[in-house]
Amino acid sequence: MASKKTFKELGLSAKVLEAINSKGFEEPTEIQAMTIPVMLRNDTNIIAQAQTGTGKTAAFGLPLIEMIDPYASGVQALILVPTRELAIQVSEEITSLRGDKDITTAPIYGGQSIDQQLRRLKKGVHIVVGTPGRVIDHLHRKTLKLGGVAHLILDEADEMLNMGFIEDMEEIMEHTNPNKKTLLFSATMPNRIKDLAHKYMDDYELLAAKKEQVITNLTEHIYFEVKGSDRFEALCRIIDFEGDFYGLVFCRTRSEVDEIARHLTDIGYDAESIHGDISQVQREKTLDSFKKKKVNILVATDVAARGIDVVNLTHVINYSLPQDPEAYVHRIGRTGRAGNEGTAITFITPSEYKRLMFIQRLAKADIKKSKLPRVQDIIQAKEKKIHDDIAAILEGEIDGKYYNIVKKLATEHHPTKVMAAIINYCFEDELNPDTYGEIKEFGDRGRPLDQQGTTRLFVALGKKDKMNARKLVDLIRGRTSVKPKHISDIQMMDKFSFVTVPFEYAEEIIGSFKGEGKRKALITHVKNAQGGKKGKKNKK
Repeated sequence: MASKKTFKELGLSAKVLEAINSKGFEEPTEIQAMTIPVMLRNDTNIIAQAQTGTGKTAAFGLPLIEMIDPYASGVQALILVPTRELAIQVSEEITSLRGDKDITTAPIYGGQSIDQQLRRLKKGVHIVVGTPGRVIDHLHRKTLKLGGVAHLILDEADEMLNMGFIEDMEEIMEHTNPNKKTLLFSATMPNRIKDLAHKYMDDYELLAAKKEQVITNLTEHIYFEVKGSDRFEALCRIIDFEGDFYGLVFCRTRSEVDEIARHLTDIGYDAESIHGDISQVQREKTLDSFKKKKVNILVATDVAARGIDVVNLTHVINYSLPQDPEAYVHRIGRTGRAGNEGTAITFITPSEYKRLMFIQRLAKADIKKSKLPRVQDIIQAKEKKIHDDIAAILEGEIDGKYYNIVKKLATEHHPTKVMAAIINYCFEDELNPDTYGEIKEFGDRGRPLDQQGTTRLFVALGKKDKMNARKLVDLIRGRTSVKPKHISDIQMMDKFSFVTVPFEYAEEIIGSFKGEGKRKALITHVKNAQGGKKGKKNKK
């Protein structure tokens, strides 16, 4: 079968094979084994049908690296993707696969400074990875020339169709070199995509990887919305709540992996780390300890975790949100295996919610929001585990030397007090709720739960009144009982300002500032932060 071939058998050069090995890739996926040789032949267009999570980026990225001429000027390849996150991920993936070949790749997408992109393009780029809207913007500005493009990749074509980019895709294709080779990657083949292929691709070879269930239904997918600074506390709560936690914790960078693993170890957890800077000998030693459950927590980067084959993991935790759906599928595919149930947990900040929903849609995973275990729930779970463990010991044989210690203590103190003292001696820190910090949870609208009932206030003072955020807080605090921690989201303009406060304090603030000279009220409602009607702004 094609998927059993080695990368070497696909026709890749020694330098590219070296880069593949350094990334930890062991054997090509089915779509990689099918696509790479055909692309390297460079004699036909390709339509490749494969699901997210099957290694599509490397399938077209590796042949591109082989065929790009680093000494030629101008853009030689254009990769169109539906989102900025995917543009960044694809660009980074190709850069990581290029080895020491001097190839430049640039992601261009909306939301990033166009001046920054202009400078990058002016310096010269071999591969452009872009979203349709921003690519068209550059085409209209004449800052991106595609006449010399030898390869056009349409990645996630069906998703671009769903997002309304089909006309943009057609316009871009009309600006490209008519003699280019086109590769269209799509998980599904709706009629509109087929029409696009017939219109712009002439002869093509169809490659279809067999459909696999890349996400097992034995895995439960949940996410927690927390501040970035609360992620470590959230991780500890999950580990402690699950009595038999045995899992992978994914971070985005090597430094973060080291920091999290070290912090876990410092406070008594059995954790180790793997990433690209770790030697092969150390990697094998670490994996052996993990597989034998000498450590129950392995903190890893995406690249370093490739090739880890452990079938009985209870959890995979995305400490950092993965860059794209494919990375999500790769990560969580390591739990819920061999008939075992597992849980995939993702931490996100409120600003990452849209990215998570994009990942959910493409990965076809039902990721449900959940609440972190409360401290009292964790303590109760620990108490139950202690009870069950002691009960199990009582059912077996107990060494006589322990009886001697207890007998002596029991003659001096009440047996119940003796047992309580032993529990205290053994588990004082473990059962202490003060070892846990506070975590600010977020509600459905991405606001902290203690600010769900909030309102936005208009303040008729601004920068021209020599007002700043600190002075505004002091002004409100000086006239009301409102504490600074309840005043948030301060926005200072030249002649006015905005603040957000809980509903319960709003009327007190407004009342304390009525009758300010010519103003009917210095501070008034603007709108209900829950989406209520706009109020009238007071004029001077």
